[in-house]
Amino acid sequence: MLDNEEQLSERALAQLLADDELLTLPQVAEKLGLRITRVHDLLSAKQIIAVELEGHRYVPAAFFNDKGAISKHVSGVITVLADGGFSNSEIFAHLFTADETLPGRPIDALHGHLAREVIRRAQALAF
Repeated sequence: MLDNEEQLSERALAQLLADDELLTLPQVAEKLGLRITRVHDLLSAKQIIAVELEGHRYVPAAFFNDKGAISKHVSGVITVLADGGFSNSEIFAHLFTADETLPGRPIDALHGHLAREVIRRAQALAF
């Protein structure tokens, strides 16, 4: 975990997520067929997390499965890491940084056969 002085800057997060599609909160609400207040509830409950860039909050499209729902494995890893004391920026760094031992990024592996391995590694990191 990073201490408060080492939190990823907005610029570093923007670079990390530069190649990913980012959805505004109203777009997330539309995608899920929910009211915007329910999206805020999902954020508060750490079912999903948002990155703040230039004063606006965005949720990566990679958090959703091919049916347009929140991936249960994504929510699971976010919960495990958040419960382990990871900040949102640390969770983004973990999920979107390539890991040659997977191979690839954990966020991508969560949508395939390596999902359980990503969750296992998150549990080991968090505790």
